[in-house]
Amino acid sequence: MTTPDEKPFPERLRMPATPVLETERLILRPLRESDAPVIQRRFPQWEIVQYLHNEVPWPYPDDGAAVNMAQCAEKMAKRQQCYWAITLKGGDDELIGRIDLWADDGVRRDQRGFWLDPAFWGRGLMTEAANRVTDFALVELGWPHLWLSNAEANIASHRVKEKQGATVIERTPRGYVSGPGTKVTWLLTREAWIAHKAPPP
Repeated sequence: MTTPDEKPFPERLRMPATPVLETERLILRPLRESDAPVIQRRFPQWEIVQYLHNEVPWPYPDDGAAVNMAQCAEKMAKRQQCYWAITLKGGDDELIGRIDLWADDGVRRDQRGFWLDPAFWGRGLMTEAANRVTDFALVELGWPHLWLSNAEANIASHRVKEKQGATVIERTPRGYVSGPGTKVTWLLTREAWIAHKAPPP
């Protein structure tokens, strides 16, 4: 139900309930509000936030994770976005990062976001999580493409998209937590993704 000044969410943009997804080393489970204390501990690190858009509050407030989790829970309940906690398979189910997915509204040219605690960098875990969510979007949901973006200075995020077979479409000015920068917009089509996944002849 919407309030008088709230527009109904378009049915074409409605997401499925966030499913549990697995990879060789990870379990991606739906984000839950009880993850907030862990996020409050892991997320406010300069290595993570410097390349995020400048709408992210910095310094990060003490209630930053709790406020954000409430917003995420509402969007999940309304099927506006999927949010996964990245957890290690065989571990204690504690979140080590997050990955999000939403439908193409024809305006944002961005459909996926992620972050990972730097303590777990350098092991290919973010690529593994991104690949699983990409497969969910382009194969299981049958979407024709994914719009993706990152700060040009964020080399690690840039490489994830390169490895997936995405193509750079444009570069535009964008404000980030670290200051003014350049946003790189990518397009990953279903055909390019399937070709990328195919074993070499």
